[in-house]
Amino acid sequence: MSRKLAVGALAAATLLGAGMAQAAPEYTLKFGHLASEDNVWNKAAMKFKSLVEKNSDGRIAVRVYPNEQLGSEMEVINSIQLGTADMTITGESLQNWAPLAALMAVPYLFDSSEQMRKTIEGPIGEQIKQQVVDKTGLLPIAWFERGPRELTSNRPIRKPSDLDGLKLRVPNVPLFVKTWQALGARPTPMAFSEVFTSLQQGTIDAQENPLSLIESASFDEVQKYVNMTDHVRSWIYVVIGQQKFNQLPEDLQKVVMNAADQMQSYEHELFVKDQQRLRKTLKDHGMQFIEVDQQAFAEKARPAVRKALSGEQLKLYEKIQQQQQ
Repeated sequence: MSRKLAVGALAAATLLGAGMAQAAPEYTLKFGHLASEDNVWNKAAMKFKSLVEKNSDGRIAVRVYPNEQLGSEMEVINSIQLGTADMTITGESLQNWAPLAALMAVPYLFDSSEQMRKTIEGPIGEQIKQQVVDKTGLLPIAWFERGPRELTSNRPIRKPSDLDGLKLRVPNVPLFVKTWQALGARPTPMAFSEVFTSLQQGTIDAQENPLSLIESASFDEVQKYVNMTDHVRSWIYVVIGQQKFNQLPEDLQKVVMNAADQMQSYEHELFVKDQQRLRKTLKDHGMQFIEVDQQAFAEKARPAVRKALSGEQLKLYEKIQQQQQ
């Protein structure tokens, strides 16, 4: 064989081998969520993608779609149920199907991240998760902590009486509305996209959100104080469609679950560092952090919370409180 033919044969063999190595994946997971590319949730999703693709030897491809590219949170949930998407990151919205998911974001239910973790990873958390599986067809495979919701305003708020007459934007969550009414504020449900302009124009005086959203929405430009109410400590689930998961052979199910465990640990590390960064960044942007009498807020809020919950929700709420005493 001539040198030219030999080189050609070698090149052809190399291309053939590369083609075989890059065979199409057997399964594809479409993972859509609402966070931006820089958000810790998306960084965790990309970690999951890397682990699954590597440890499945390319048999599974994970396609991550941040920034609501596959639709809003509710739209992606519906898509998973219909089989046109496979994974998402979701929280208390699940209560539209599974009432116990309301406990994922209840005002003044937890005093610390550690209390919340024990509940999530204990029997009560398993009960909530099982109802999500039974009622939605979604399988939670990991959980992420959300930063506590804090109150921003243009006057310092230290005790409930400081809220009198405060026009406060809240999301359209009845439990949140009733809680802030009980605390003495004037809560107004409003789309998040309208909040900055409403604060700028004085239509509302204040809003409440985790530090991450306070930063990303540039509320430091229209609000002076971050009042550390810590009024809601909550978590969200990374979920996969149960039907999709069941289609995977057992060895690939293990790959997905192992990657989910590592994703969860990775996100928790990022979360702690990001909370520290957020506080410093907002201070650097001129916001003042106010220490609040959280106990006074909690005591005044709890009767309204109890009244808003019912049946099995209230039973679990009381059980969580008893465990923390």
